Amino acid sequence: MNIRCFQRNFSSALPPLVPIQLPSPRETHFWYILPDEVKSVALLNRYSELLSPCERENVNRMSGDQLKKRALLARALVRTTIARYQTNCEINPRSLKFKKNIYGKPEVEWHKDDNFSPPPLHFNISHTSSMIACGVTINAPIGIDVEEKQRKLKNDIIAFAQRYFSPYEIKLLTSISDPEVRRQEFIKLWTLKEAYVKALGKGFSAMPFKTFTIQFRTSTLRRFHLPGNSVSEASEVIVEASNDPGNLTNNCLFALLEVAGSHYAAICVENDEIVRGEANTPMKLTVRKTIPFVEDVCVSGADAVLPLRGKIEQ
Repeated sequence: MNIRCFQRNFSSALPPLVPIQLPSPRETHFWYILPDEVKSVALLNRYSELLSPCERENVNRMSGDQLKKRALLARALVRTTIARYQTNCEINPRSLKFKKNIYGKPEVEWHKDDNFSPPPLHFNISHTSSMIACGVTINAPIGIDVEEKQRKLKNDIIAFAQRYFSPYEIKLLTSISDPEVRRQEFIKLWTLKEAYVKALGKGFSAMPFKTFTIQFRTSTLRRFHLPGNSVSEASEVIVEASNDPGNLTNNCLFALLEVAGSHYAAICVENDEIVRGEANTPMKLTVRKTIPFVEDVCVSGADAVLPLRGKIEQ
């Protein structure tokens, strides 16, 4: 890919984005794009036109075409996804502005006036070399993480876990004798922990993974809803403090999925119903695969989305 292509200007108008209704108060939308499926240089240049000058500069500053491409797709996915939810797509994805909280989590910086009331929209993004994802909720902070199932770890898994995981999690991994199963369970735990700290808006530096424990327990109270009729059972995800409970929140819903047969995706959403004693509130989940301006495919309930944790209807 010619790096200079990112810097060219195209005068042709972008096709309209298909408008999407805002998620319901108990619903999460999960969008993902596979970078290897985006091959059109002209389309990449159109994505580049959506970025702010600062974003474009950050993309072009990266070394290597693949890093540039992934960074570009990440910013384009965020902008096009959020723009879909505005009234009849009246918000141009180019016009969106962003800010960061004190821990660096990005948020939309809405321009407020008498003619526009911004929606209480929350989003979070995650990416690997082979998948970029964006989660969207209403009135509820969200954190997501995606990891490749075949992610390679340079260090010994137990030695690595001893640096970052809680004693309970280390014991759990140590009890698994099969090296491949142990590696997969490590990745699942890491993905869930990432999603949790991102939902709290803090990130790894502000909330080290050792300060809390991810546990699984069998439960029929927590479940996930996806379109369709089949039901699958899996264990509930809970969080316990390793030292200072005051830094944690337990009012979260989790989803752990296998996506596209190649990635684990974790979703964590703060849920006030748990605080009010309504812990059986289901997580409704809609998953879409997209190439912005080209195609959008709802894959909820399809083979591309395999729920791993929670009671799931699909």
